[in-house]
Amino acid sequence: MRILLTNDDGIHAPGLCALHRALRGRHQLAVVAPEGERSAVGHAITLTDPLRVRRVAAGGFLGWAVNGTPADCVKLGLAELAPWPVDLVVSGINQGANVGINLIYSGTVSAATEAVLLGRAGIACSLDALSRPDFCLAAHLMAEMVEELAGLSTALGRAINVNFPQRPLHEIRGIKAVAQDRRPFLERFERRRDPRGNIYYWHSSQGPPQGACGPTDLTELKRGYITVTPVGFILSDHRAVEGLREGLAEVARRMESLLG
Repeated sequence: MRILLTNDDGIHAPGLCALHRALRGRHQLAVVAPEGERSAVGHAITLTDPLRVRRVAAGGFLGWAVNGTPADCVKLGLAELAPWPVDLVVSGINQGANVGINLIYSGTVSAATEAVLLGRAGIACSLDALSRPDFCLAAHLMAEMVEELAGLSTALGRAINVNFPQRPLHEIRGIKAVAQDRRPFLERFERRRDPRGNIYYWHSSQGPPQGACGPTDLTELKRGYITVTPVGFILSDHRAVEGLREGLAEVARRMESLLG
């Protein structure tokens, strides 16, 4: 396959380098990634500033570094920088899991959904390790299943979000298709004062959601499973439209009287 690699941790990130090493003997690869870390930028794109690109040697490959977001990288990679038509965009391997509500904020996941928006297969992959990550096993496993996951992305018309536990191979319990966890994470903001006496806040920690929940990407990843979740990009809730229509009935009557 012809694969465009990207991420949100930056073109020099070890997860991207490990993924390139695992895939390069099997597929044609192009790398277009942010020049620096762009974590938690979501699906932002750059409109009011120019997108600047430069060739960068990183981790055994020559790729394009872009001063934009992961979604920018996918757009520019597919339209201008890849030397051939791209079949699949793989985003990652991210340092830290992308599960639950965090999918909304994730630049890693947004790169994969951008690929699907543009008519390609898209896969996001992440490793559940914030400190001392070992990407080698996750990259090897990703290489073993990338073609099947690309086929599923195309068939479903969805990006595929994969999370790997940070465990030795013999401790990984298997692979599961699961839904996104819907519970909010517990967040904490540290209140500080600068030398001029002004108050500011630092987003300092994020605890796990509380309360019971069925099998989800978050719960099964913590149990030692590789989790696989289809991710859509249509934000309107079609199931709620009828209820909204009924709820707006009185507002609609008032608007009709105002509009004559």
